[in-house]
Amino acid sequence: MSSSTDYARLRQHTLLSPDDEEAVTVNTRALIDKVLARYSGEWTTLRELLQNAADARATEVTIRFETTTPTPTPSPPPPSRDLESTLLHSTLKTLLVTNNGDPFKETDWQRLKRIAEGNPDETKIGAFGVGFYSVFADCESPFVTSGDQSMAFYWKKDTLFTRRVKAPAGQAGKDTTFVLDYRSSSTPVPSLLSLCQFLATSLTFVGLESIKLYLDEWNVLELTKKMAPGVEVSVPKDVNPKTKDGLMKIIGVEYQNAQIDARWMNVVGWNRQLPSASDALPIPPSADNAATSLRGWFSKITGGVNSASAATKRAQKEEDLLQLAIAEDLTGLSHATVFLRISTVSVQTSVSKSLAAELERATKKPPPKHTRIAILTSSYDETSASLSTMSGAGSSKASDIFASVLPTKNGKIFIGFPTAQTTGLLAHISAPSVIPTVERESIDLNARYVRDWNIEMLRVAGIACRIAYTGDMQELSAKLQRRMSADKRQKVNAADIATLMLAAIHAFKQYTYDESTPNARVGQYIEEAFWTCNKQAWQASIEVLSTRGILPSQQVRIATEDLSFVEGIPVVPEEVMQKAPDFLAKLRDYGLLSDITTSDIKKELEAQALTEKQVAELLKWACGKVSRQEMDASAVQTLFDGTVAGVDEQFVGLSSSPVIQLGQIQSYVNTSRIPAELPTPPQTMPFRLTKGLSLTQLSSLGWEELQIVPWLRWIIENRGQGFGAGQTIESTPAVASQVLPVISKAWESLSQSSKQTVVELLVPLTVIPTKSGMRKPPQAYFASVKVFYDLPTIVGLQSVKEKFLFALGVRKTVELNVVFDRLMAKSVGKAADDEGNSSNHVDLIKYLVSVKDDVPAEDIKRLRDTPICTAEARSGDQLNKSKLYRLSDLYEPNDAIRRLGLPILHWPGLFRQQSPEGRFLKTLGLRPYPDVPALVDILNRAPTGSDLQQAALEYFVVNCFHHGYNKYPMATIDRAFLPVLPFPGEKSNLIAKPNQCYADSKAAILRFRVLREDLQSQHAMFGVAMHPPIDIAAERLVKAPPLDIMQAKTLFGYFAGRLNEIGPSGNLAERLGTAPIVPIMNHEKHGSVRFVAPRSVYLGDATNYGDILDFVDFGAEANAFLLRIGSTHEPSATEIAQLLIKQPGRLLQTLGTEKYLSLLRRVAENAVVLKKDKSIWSQLRSAPCLLAVKEVVKVSSTNDSEKLRDLDDEETTIKEYSLCSAPTMVIVDDFATYRLFQSNLVAAPQEETLEGLYAALETPYLSKLVQDEQRMGQLLRDQSTAQRLEKLIVERCRLFLHDQTEDQIRHDARWLEVNMKVKATEFLQVTRRLKGYKMQFMEKRSAALHRESKRDATLFVTSRCDLYEVSRALMPLLLKRPRQQDYLALEILMESDLGRLKRKGYNVDRILRAKAAETRIAESERQKRDVEQRSVEQTMASSNGTKGQQQQQLPLTAPPTPPPSQQARIPGAFNESPPPSLPPDNNNQLTRPTPSLKPSKSLFGNLTRQLGFNGPQHNNTSNPSPSTEKKVLKDAIAATRPFDSSALATPATTKDLATETPTYCDSTPATDIVKLPCPSLSMGVFVSRSTPNKETFIASHRESIEAFSRLLRTLCQIFTLPESSLNIYHDGSGAGIAFNSRQSIFCNLRVFEEGQMDNALVYWFVTLCHELAHNLVHEHGQAHSFHTESFMTEYIERLVEVL
Repeated sequence: MSSSTDYARLRQHTLLSPDDEEAVTVNTRALIDKVLARYSGEWTTLRELLQNAADARATEVTIRFETTTPTPTPSPPPPSRDLESTLLHSTLKTLLVTNNGDPFKETDWQRLKRIAEGNPDETKIGAFGVGFYSVFADCESPFVTSGDQSMAFYWKKDTLFTRRVKAPAGQAGKDTTFVLDYRSSSTPVPSLLSLCQFLATSLTFVGLESIKLYLDEWNVLELTKKMAPGVEVSVPKDVNPKTKDGLMKIIGVEYQNAQIDARWMNVVGWNRQLPSASDALPIPPSADNAATSLRGWFSKITGGVNSASAATKRAQKEEDLLQLAIAEDLTGLSHATVFLRISTVSVQTSVSKSLAAELERATKKPPPKHTRIAILTSSYDETSASLSTMSGAGSSKASDIFASVLPTKNGKIFIGFPTAQTTGLLAHISAPSVIPTVERESIDLNARYVRDWNIEMLRVAGIACRIAYTGDMQELSAKLQRRMSADKRQKVNAADIATLMLAAIHAFKQYTYDESTPNARVGQYIEEAFWTCNKQAWQASIEVLSTRGILPSQQVRIATEDLSFVEGIPVVPEEVMQKAPDFLAKLRDYGLLSDITTSDIKKELEAQALTEKQVAELLKWACGKVSRQEMDASAVQTLFDGTVAGVDEQFVGLSSSPVIQLGQIQSYVNTSRIPAELPTPPQTMPFRLTKGLSLTQLSSLGWEELQIVPWLRWIIENRGQGFGAGQTIESTPAVASQVLPVISKAWESLSQSSKQTVVELLVPLTVIPTKSGMRKPPQAYFASVKVFYDLPTIVGLQSVKEKFLFALGVRKTVELNVVFDRLMAKSVGKAADDEGNSSNHVDLIKYLVSVKDDVPAEDIKRLRDTPICTAEARSGDQLNKSKLYRLSDLYEPNDAIRRLGLPILHWPGLFRQQSPEGRFLKTLGLRPYPDVPALVDILNRAPTGSDLQQAALEYFVVNCFHHGYNKYPMATIDRAFLPVLPFPGEKSNLIAKPNQCYADSKAAILRFRVLREDLQSQHAMFGVAMHPPIDIAAERLVKAPPLDIMQAKTLFGYFAGRLNEIGPSGNLAERLGTAPIVPIMNHEKHGSVRFVAPRSVYLGDATNYGDILDFVDFGAEANAFLLRIGSTHEPSATEIAQLLIKQPGRLLQTLGTEKYLSLLRRVAENAVVLKKDKSIWSQLRSAPCLLAVKEVVKVSSTNDSEKLRDLDDEETTIKEYSLCSAPTMVIVDDFATYRLFQSNLVAAPQEETLEGLYAALETPYLSKLVQDEQRMGQLLRDQSTAQRLEKLIVERCRLFLHDQTEDQIRHDARWLEVNMKVKATEFLQVTRRLKGYKMQFMEKRSAALHRESKRDATLFVTSRCDLYEVSRALMPLLLKRPRQQDYLALEILMESDLGRLKRKGYNVDRILRAKAAETRIAESERQKRDVEQRSVEQTMASSNGTKGQQQQQLPLTAPPTPPPSQQARIPGAFNESPPPSLPPDNNNQLTRPTPSLKPSKSLFGNLTRQLGFNGPQHNNTSNPSPSTEKKVLKDAIAATRPFDSSALATPATTKDLATETPTYCDSTPATDIVKLPCPSLSMGVFVSRSTPNKETFIASHRESIEAFSRLLRTLCQIFTLPESSLNIYHDGSGAGIAFNSRQSIFCNLRVFEEGQMDNALVYWFVTLCHELAHNLVHEHGQAHSFHTESFMTEYIERLVEVL
């Protein structure tokens, strides 16, 4: 091969050759056409001409459109009608654009005729030198005049020539004018509203001051811009003026206000498509007009079915009213003004020489040393002012004209004029030095050096936005300062903030960044610079509105809750948080704003004294924090320490201190015990500050309820502090009257010790107000004591309980010592003198009964303790005959008690228990019967088997319930008195205590005593338990566990009978479950036994876990006991998880890999349960207990030159299993990536169950870590391969997605067809990295997917692409969770032809049918279109001849038919093919449509297609003659019959009509209807057999049935049909509209009810035409369509008459 030197020599030889040289020629027309192809935007020509005017320093531009002159009318119309006629009927002739800028210089004239020689002045906008040639888009020969010269352009074939001359004297001027004659004579007048919007936007940043727009002589629009003098300010100190790469620096800032005044004619807002006043003029009837009108009429019918929402209707009504007002005065004027704010920064550039050279090569001009960037915004005040300056009938269109001037929806990048690129925020950015693409629609971020320049310019724009934002905040701050100065205030209040609120929110929303379009990176660069242009990153801050004014964000906090008790903390207002959440989110994301912290609150609390209101709010907040477990009591106490609050003035006199120190508070007041108005100690929080909080909340703060005793002690010790000066409880009756009722109310709830303390505190003090003054309680008497007049009785304590006063010692009676001593002395004397008379105690009792209510408790006690009564004398017992007893030692006279040998009260005469004496004696202690201790004493002393023992036992059993022995705690008796059974070898005379014996004889196996057999049935009476306490029995079992299996079965069987006493989760179950009571036999060492706890053994199959766990089996009964105390059949998932967490290494070593995996599978199956235990789940996530796999590459040899084998060889890797924590491994869901990095990755086992567990434990998916960086070459010129591949993908994806479920599919084939493009490129290279891993892999690809947004996708492929790689690239678009087999399946589908796929079992028939149908329909349409159109036009012409007058009101033109996917659907719209449930000759049903074949373009083809009547078309059917067809139609109508299930009508026959075979399957939905009785109608009424409540159907649908029947009767008159041949049926869920069965027609009532349209008559007219055609043709085909249209043509005149 030749070297480069040979080529250089050959080139030199060629250049020195003497042969003739030739210039390269250019096809100028083709070149201009290609340039214009890049200028696809609207108003390109005007934009370039306005740009030229701005570069020429013009201040005013006039644009004039001249139109063709319309046909003159006999009399001049009004100006509005003349203007209307011009817009509707005139076309554009010439465009003249004039500016008053500098006249063209010689260099300008020279550049004008050169393509691609741009303006070298870097201060000008023009750069590429091709903008002027946009005039050739509409103009063939432009003409330019400037100053005293002019230039004309003209063509010679494909070459453009110019001729320049000096203007004749008198015609020269200072202005520059471009004259453009339109090439086409049919160019309509453009949309004035769109044009005005463009001109208003164009005036925004350019140096022009005025733009005028004329249409002929009408001044349609005049725009005037006024600029206020600029104010220079310095760059904010905290803003870094340099860009990230240091190429640019902001050196100056200028703020400037501007306004744009607009005056326009109302015609700008006029909608030409709507009817106007001129529409009422008569239009000569003609066939064309009539046909067009009818088409429009039917188009309205079919297109207006779906009614709009109420809001849409209201808006439409308002627009209609506006259009009427505008149409009345098209030439009227409207005015509006908008106010703008422009922040301009001066930028100094510092570009290297190399970069400058590259930029000059790209733009034909050097980069500027200095440039400017302007930010256009509209503040809240300016926006409000703009909305208030509108006037005129068309003023509401001001928002449309200035839609792009005010950045209310989105901001745009202006490069002199607006581009298609948005900024991402609500602000326009003018950057004239940004380098755009050639067509100026977007910013060039692709070219290498241009991209670097533009990115830096965008960063400057972001800094400029930050400066503009800072200026807005400074202005708000100044406004606030002025307001405060006027009010002479230093502190900001809520009213001040309210005045700034709307303006601040407006500013926040302006600078809230959204995604910019079409290039999202533009907004990203601007936003990044906006948020990061701080000089000191660690102290980054930005001004925001807070409750304390405009402050740096470092000083402002976000209040996540109400913290009104710390008003000093500047927080973001709530309204700002609600209305500007996105801006605040960005502040948080960039670390510029944070939430309020506890330290902030503490600092503020220590800084100032709180008011009582703030204290109440602080307490409420603290209680809420503690209840939500966001703080604990210690943290709250830390906040309270150092917090001080002042007591309100009204409470200072009643408080113990004028200051409340929250850190010293220890208690709170419960007003149900202590009234709120009473004073409390300083350590108690006053109730007025806690009344909104519950006692539970107050307790959660670590405080205790203020108790009665401490409160009383404080009142006593502090001498009544808080009641007023000199007022104490000892000296002031009013104080005592307040305090004592409180203690009285709480007396019953006080403990005995508290009561004693209260008594000790009050008894020594004079706290009882009496009529003789304050007295101590024992010195006072109740008011009821009236024995003596001068007794100190109580006064003023009416609400105090007597019980409480009595406890204090207040007396109810006068002392009875004298009377008592006298009576007692008399009793003793009589006993000594007269032994026979012992009734003195009877007299004493009777006296005491008379005064018993007034006897003090001390006297009653004295009576109880004094022996005053004698007992009945026993035979032979003369010594104790006169002995006195205490009443508590005697019993009531009773024979049964006498047999027990107990002392009986001596009472002469009959003793009655219910007498006053009997009741009083009982209160003094007389015993009505022996109590349990007395009987126990008898039984303990009685000999075993004696009568006394038996009598005592019988007395106890008989009177157990009557005397309440059953309530006595017999089990606690500590004396033996119950006879029990002896153990073998013992004597039989044994007695035991109740707690030493049991009634269950089985208890003997645990060496427990058992009650004698005859008493076992009454064991409960004696307090003997049936069974020994389960815990004692369990302790005996623990101390003496069974030594072998037989003992275990016996003992465990006993406990199995008492399972109900062993709770599965109680302490006993815990004790037994953890005690070593289960014997485990050691088979290796014979006779060796070890004991384990039941919770450590299992009862199931030991196959799986026998190596690590103990399994036993003692029989069903014993096993039931073990199950109750903790044994299980197998370890639970929680236990397995705990084993895995605690000792994963030992388990893995013992079990091996497979069994360890089975443990993990068990955990995975019970993951839902384990998640509920947050502790275990957290430990599973963090502990190294999960088995992981690492595939390590084998080393081929130990040789120094050894190399790794190919990764594709499965034998080259070794799987190493290890234990890891969940976050340290990955889940392999991208096997291709895993193969690339497998040697460095620790992966989860590739099992679906385990992967689900690992994912729940937060193991990352490998695909989520993948980061791909694509690099591709230039696009290939030949994209045919890509186009074929795109078609193949869409086609095969339908097959691929057919078997996928909806929840798996991300996008279907339809989405791919609309949004995906395939492009071929030279090469593709992908660098793949893993997030968090320092690994990357670079590979060449033949297919890669690229997405700019969620709504588009581009598949780049190389010329020879691998279909597997195509499948991998596409799969993320198709499925949400693709699998490896999905990639392979799609690859097979794409590489196999349809025939092969069909052989493999794929359903490809629909694809083949679609292809065949496309070919057939295209050919059929071509042959049929002309014939059909002529037939329809003739039909409509004949109809219009007689009905022209009515049709003059119809629209003149019909709108084009939308594609099927966009056509409006009416309720019950028709399907093109009925389904096959019934034979064609029995039921031809009209059903709802599914878009299918290409529709006919004829009038009725459009109509029937929109109504669902289109069917497949054929080109082999000849039309019959009109007379024959008319007879056929009449025969079809005559064949219509009433429906009679007992007869079958004969269908009509056709003559001379070609038949055809259907090309698709006719199908009819199943119909199962029954007839309802309705004698008032001649038509039958049918309903579905499944309809509930058929008997009430007609009554509930009467109105709709009557309306529908009236409509059908009208149609019967049109078609001359008998009414009985039509039937009404109701199908609640079917797709049918109507059907023809046995020549009887059925119409669906539900469709009529759902539609309720204004055009219902026409709708059902067409429906009957369709069904009548079924009397002639059963199938839906061309013949049926022909007959349907024939019916409509024949009877349309009658329909028009009815209408």
